[in-house]
Amino acid sequence: MKDVEIGTFYLKKGKYDAAIDRFMDASRAEPTYAMPWFLMGQAYEKKGDLAGSIKAYQKYLKLYPHAPDRKKIEAHIADLDKKQQQDAQKRGGK
Repeated sequence: MKDVEIGTFYLKKGKYDAAIDRFMDASRAEPTYAMPWFLMGQAYEKKGDLAGSIKAYQKYLKLYPHAPDRKKIEAHIADLDKKQQQDAQKRGGK
């Protein structure tokens, strides 16, 4: 829990790599705890790593299949995937 708390502090401060490191530590300490993965998804997204964000959110849903925010997260994953594809097309077109 301490890693999640510290990671959340880093996330709010804009220190995304430090936040991700702490959320990873939390996920290793408690492999079945879903919250670090949700927060990691946010950190990756803010950092601009859409692929990392999608994977983290998917892991969150895998660990917490009955999450009350499941539909919202699934829709957000779809939006991120669409944005990732658009970004790839822009880079490929240049």
